[in-house]
Amino acid sequence: MTLRDGPRSKRGLILTAAIERFGEVGFEHTKWASIADEVGIGQTALYHYFESKAHCLLTIMRLELAQSLERFTTAIEGIDDPVEALSAAITSALEATPRDALQRRILQSHMDLLATPRQSEKEEAERQTSRALVNSIEEAWSLLIAKGMGAGAFADADARLMARLVLGLVVSVWRWYRPDGDMTLDQLNRHVRDATLRIVRA
Repeated sequence: MTLRDGPRSKRGLILTAAIERFGEVGFEHTKWASIADEVGIGQTALYHYFESKAHCLLTIMRLELAQSLERFTTAIEGIDDPVEALSAAITSALEATPRDALQRRILQSHMDLLATPRQSEKEEAERQTSRALVNSIEEAWSLLIAKGMGAGAFADADARLMARLVLGLVVSVWRWYRPDGDMTLDQLNRHVRDATLRIVRA
């Protein structure tokens, strides 16, 4: 529930249902009416919260990006050693409940939506906020990697490029990871952390 949600608001329930449907069967294959059925409201009531299925999708993406930035900031707080900080950031990025994994899969599957302006004012507002968050996330990781370069812990290179390479490796996990798969997130964390350190130390 967000600060603007009242005690009777269905917004949180709609988002939860949408994350489950979009993440499991895909955005394109999810009927907007099915979300209303799952929440137990009429289809027209959905428009009180979201003006379209795409508006709901962009909101989910914006929320995940905001949470990603918050996770990063919390993970590295108080850690001076760049290697330890980077390892902590990666670990925090790969900790997830099954619902978290779905939300992150949705984000990575639809990043292309952020490239094109939306005609709807509300959709465009979510898109613009999401793009700003992407930039903030890249900037935060870039600063951490630059700090490691300055300390001699990482190879001297373009910090922004290194951040994008690292983020690309980390977030790609959500395209294929499944909670019931052969590898746990703890196991993945070790592999991704080791691969990331090889990238920044090369």
